[in-house]
Amino acid sequence: MGGGLNILALASRFGWKGILVALVVIGVMTFGGGSLGMCSGSGDPDRQGAVKNAPTETATKDDTARFVGYVLDDVQKSFTRDIPGYQTTRLTLFRQGIDSACGSASSAVGPFYCPLDRRVYIDLTFYDQLRERFGAPGDFAQAYVIAHEVGHHVQNIKGRLGRGEVNQIETELQADCLAGAWAKDANARGLLEVGDVDEALNAASAIGDDTIQRKTTGRVQPETWTHGSAAQRSAAFKKGLEGGVASCGI
Repeated sequence: MGGGLNILALASRFGWKGILVALVVIGVMTFGGGSLGMCSGSGDPDRQGAVKNAPTETATKDDTARFVGYVLDDVQKSFTRDIPGYQTTRLTLFRQGIDSACGSASSAVGPFYCPLDRRVYIDLTFYDQLRERFGAPGDFAQAYVIAHEVGHHVQNIKGRLGRGEVNQIETELQADCLAGAWAKDANARGLLEVGDVDEALNAASAIGDDTIQRKTTGRVQPETWTHGSAAQRSAAFKKGLEGGVASCGI
């Protein structure tokens, strides 16, 4: 697989778009050969709850799986360097539904982190909804979601999850801040392109509680919020983007 890694190393010089092109090339090199071994280690995606697909659909989903695995590994390398005591998490991809140590979850739940098995669960259907329903397309919007969930893993390691005195919205906003901190590091390494930060901010705004309530019910009810408003989520991401991990209170 050394050839694939060399392609990725070269493509990373051209930001996320270059990485995406490289992943497609690697997919062509490996698809049909019985091995998709590019995503090794912590980013190796377990694919559960999947349906049988036509070859073209399968290849597209494999490209997405590679991208998600690549982002997860990059986020973890960044946090390993910047957060003392960081321990890696693992990734499970799913569609329709999944069973985890935290119970069963349908696609209605979306991406989540389970502190009991210390895994990140990414629902690929959510990416479709993020693009089509919430108007937040783009590869870096997807990367933001992954980094946010890894942010919950950081909180779990630091004893910030599962304690009743912790405000849920504050917990979610801190995960947004950590996603921004990773984006700051990725930008310093030349991975971000013009428009990438806007994609992440647009995604943070699109999945703010007030935005979702306005689109689904036509009413905004702050007393029922769990993740924070569009403005709060965007501000939290910007905080990490500007100040790094130190600004997130970890």
